[in-house]
Amino acid sequence: MTERLRYVVHEGEGPPLLMLHGVLSSNAQWLPNIEALRRVCTPVTVELWGHGDSPAPTDADCYRPSGYIEEFERIRSELGADQWYVCGYSLGAGITMRYAFTHPERVLAHVFTNSASAFADRATQQRFSRDPVDLIARFEEKGLEAIEAIPVHPKHAKRLPADVYRALCEDAKRLDPGGVARTMAYTNSGASVRDELHRNTRPALLAFGRHEKRFRPNREFAGANMPHLSVVELDAGHAVNAQDAQGFNAAVTAFLQKWRA
Repeated sequence: MTERLRYVVHEGEGPPLLMLHGVLSSNAQWLPNIEALRRVCTPVTVELWGHGDSPAPTDADCYRPSGYIEEFERIRSELGADQWYVCGYSLGAGITMRYAFTHPERVLAHVFTNSASAFADRATQQRFSRDPVDLIARFEEKGLEAIEAIPVHPKHAKRLPADVYRALCEDAKRLDPGGVARTMAYTNSGASVRDELHRNTRPALLAFGRHEKRFRPNREFAGANMPHLSVVELDAGHAVNAQDAQGFNAAVTAFLQKWRA
């Protein structure tokens, strides 16, 4: 049987909103947002391969953005939705943005947050590139020890709400080492849409955590090069949806309502 991404539908009032977290995270990423967002949409939280309850296939094509796009179309079809919203956080942003560029006819509007991988220039993409064979072998040999050494592991987070921190750390115990390695090798290295921003034809919102200063040049670049983009600056760093949940929820709710079918 073909392996499928795990997703959860949270009943709400409005069109589906696909929500995709970042590397080493899970659906717990969205704990501060679901209740607010379900007043204007039906949140559909999706977990990356090897994360949360999603399986960890060995086929590299599953992990490439094109593989995720195929899975998103399957999920949309299963939901019976002609159109929906999409929202990507961090690594997830590069994937959801590419989906919006590829299938604009399916996207009412899309939201994304600070994402180094989505805005990586060619030099940065080269730094992201890893030898898949060596990386996968190392992670499968060292297991969770290798995962916990990654700087973005949730246990290293400093400013997350306590309930989100606990939930993410608990879910991190279930991360699949091979799935994480393949995510780093195939997803992260192919997630950049920096040179494709001109392809955007749908209303888009960047929820920018202004305290992540290294992302500000990307915020400015997006504003200058991405059509149909609005930007809201929030009192947060990278984890904008959790660190300023009130601001994020208000901005995204208003945005989705504006572009509701």
